[in-house]
Amino acid sequence: MSGPIPYLLFPGNAAEALEHYRSVFGGELQLLDYAGAGRHDGPGDAIAHGQLAGPVGLAGADAGADDDAVQMSGMFLSLLGTADASTLTSWYDQLASDGRVIDALQKRPWGDYDGTVIDRYGIRWLIGFHDEE
Repeated sequence: MSGPIPYLLFPGNAAEALEHYRSVFGGELQLLDYAGAGRHDGPGDAIAHGQLAGPVGLAGADAGADDDAVQMSGMFLSLLGTADASTLTSWYDQLASDGRVIDALQKRPWGDYDGTVIDRYGIRWLIGFHDEE
């Protein structure tokens, strides 16, 4: 086990969100809908479980009737130093597209780069890297 993998519950758009993260991060996406999982507590095409395996691991599903959809408050998902500067900059830019920049990706007084963005699904990300010069 490499560490915690976030499991996000989406408000009915899990397939779209997880496909978006696959397009940003790459990797392999597996989706299982409610019908395939034998669930009857929502639409058959709702996502019961999705898993992105690759450079960034994420899991998620459509929130069930008794579940709350994800709300990010007082936290963010950190991708500090998880790839090279070019890759992390690309991820930042793609997550910012149709999202909201909280703190621009920029060089900090201690010499590293980082920035914070809330993506189009309301997920808050902290992305950064060491100066490669």
